Amino acid sequence: MNKNDFYNLHADVCKTISNPNRQAILDMMRSGEITVTELVKKTGISQANLSQHLSILRSKGVVNTRRDGNNIYYSISNMKIIQAYDLISEVLQESFQSKHDTVVEAMEGNS
Repeated sequence: MNKNDFYNLHADVCKTISNPNRQAILDMMRSGEITVTELVKKTGISQANLSQHLSILRSKGVVNTRRDGNNIYYSISNMKIIQAYDLISEVLQESFQSKHDTVVEAMEGNS
């Protein structure tokens, strides 16, 4: 695999998890397996829409499935995806805090 192929795959995974609904779905899976019914209740996403998102996540290898009777359980295929999500969240929080601190300092300087 050459660098361009790798970058294309990387971008594809990033696009897959960049959707806010898919982020909510993955966040609900961070503690383990979950069924579609539970995901509908916890996310508020309609079952039809949720099924589309899960299909995309599954086709890109982001989530795994396991059938038990009538239930299909979904789980994250690699918990490093959650680590990446958490790192981006930390960067955003630090950025927002830095901007907030700058605004406060500017306001205090104008007083």
